[in-house]
Amino acid sequence: MKEFVEFIAKHLVDSPDGVSIEETMPNENTVELTLKVSADDVGKVIGKQGKTAQAMRTLLTAIAAKEGKRAILKILD
Repeated sequence: MKEFVEFIAKHLVDSPDGVSIEETMPNENTVELTLKVSADDVGKVIGKQGKTAQAMRTLLTAIAAKEGKRAILKILD
């Protein structure tokens, strides 16, 4: 899951070196991913009216459901 979100984020931004993802597991069925990008690229990851971020969350939810888990994606400003 982490690699998937990283792949998408790196292809959306202008500076892919500024992309980093931190993965934590608050409990055994939940995966929490925190996406950090450079300040100039935050808008590109979020998208107009948050549609890009919502699409990423939808895809991540589908991948997590296959593994029987719940996924949360946080995007830091």
